[in-house]
Amino acid sequence: MAIIKPFSALRPNPEFAAQVASRPYDVLNSSEAKKEAEGNPKSFLHVTKSEIDLPEGIDIHSQQVYDKAKENLAQLIQNGTLIQEQKPCLYIYQLVMNGRSQTGLVCASSVDDYNKGIIKKHEFTRPEKEKDRIDHMRTIKAQTGNVFLAYRDVMEINAIINGYKAKNKPDYEFTALDNIQHSIWIIDRDIIINSILQLFATKVPCTYIADGHHRAASAAKVSKELPESEEAKYFLTTIFPESQLAILDYNRVVKDLNGLNAEKLLALLQEDFYITLSPEPVKPAQLHEFGLYLEKQWYILTARPGTYTEDPIGVLDISILSNNVLDKILDIKDQRTDKRIDFVGGIRGLGELEKRVNSGEMKAAFSLYPVTIAQLFDIADSGNVMPPKSTWFEPKLRDGLLTHLL
Repeated sequence: MAIIKPFSALRPNPEFAAQVASRPYDVLNSSEAKKEAEGNPKSFLHVTKSEIDLPEGIDIHSQQVYDKAKENLAQLIQNGTLIQEQKPCLYIYQLVMNGRSQTGLVCASSVDDYNKGIIKKHEFTRPEKEKDRIDHMRTIKAQTGNVFLAYRDVMEINAIINGYKAKNKPDYEFTALDNIQHSIWIIDRDIIINSILQLFATKVPCTYIADGHHRAASAAKVSKELPESEEAKYFLTTIFPESQLAILDYNRVVKDLNGLNAEKLLALLQEDFYITLSPEPVKPAQLHEFGLYLEKQWYILTARPGTYTEDPIGVLDISILSNNVLDKILDIKDQRTDKRIDFVGGIRGLGELEKRVNSGEMKAAFSLYPVTIAQLFDIADSGNVMPPKSTWFEPKLRDGLLTHLL
């Protein structure tokens, strides 16, 4: 069963919450982060992307960058921008984007659960990305990045959280510049905290990493380095019930066609797909349907029966695309390392795919139907992993609102 616990969050003084809150470190490059934090010394990007305060061109994985993050975090605490909770609490975090809301529980989840597979994974991690988070965590003695977990709905937990929201005003409530509304409620009453902990311990057999595999893996490794720290035995998570979540598409663009022209590519695709011209951009409407943008023309590709398997991995659209197009035709064997492929989150829209192809940077783009939550659960339950960059969750949790100190 899932073990969670309350923690004494480092959080903004309420009047500074909107200034502090920043997009996750891994959705911005250094120049984007510098521009976003410009004129705002309270932005948490000074902690998560601290290279923005150092000379341009510095190695972003150097110890100097992590030391600067530690210095900046200390400064935010000293000047009263950030304050620490007086007692361990749980937190409710609601995000609203385009009129749709989703609500999760912010807590500390057990590293032991992660090691035992009670917290289930669906992606491989990359050592260099793990090392970055390990060095950041080890230096600043804090977990700044939230791991996004999911679980199958438990009626009693939903009732407690919805009831608390209905009866209490949020402690933080603001709308960010991207028009996403963020609201946080602090649960400090022991009777409610204990009820939630007990429900997780008896009604939630496992949780699933939706986003944040590298943050979770890094927290587990830092825990081994800090055996004397009780807090390091847990890591910062926000856990959402299945009913609250939606996965966006995660699309592909490719730099070359393995020596093929458009006519030859389409001829080869016909072996495994029905192909239809489309007068407008193709946002797939169902599983096993794909969009192809090639030489300023959109096509609908529909996988032919018998060209894929029905097992949890084989039935995924990204597996069909990987096996029957990227590998078989374009000779892209490893999407994690091949420089000829790139990934475009669905939040950027189909226009971004057209833009990258029309500019000449890329030769073709593929739009996909999103992975479902049920598919994610099935794969994690089976012990398999998805192809890289299979899921895109939006809206993103903000960094800096709730930090877990080690």
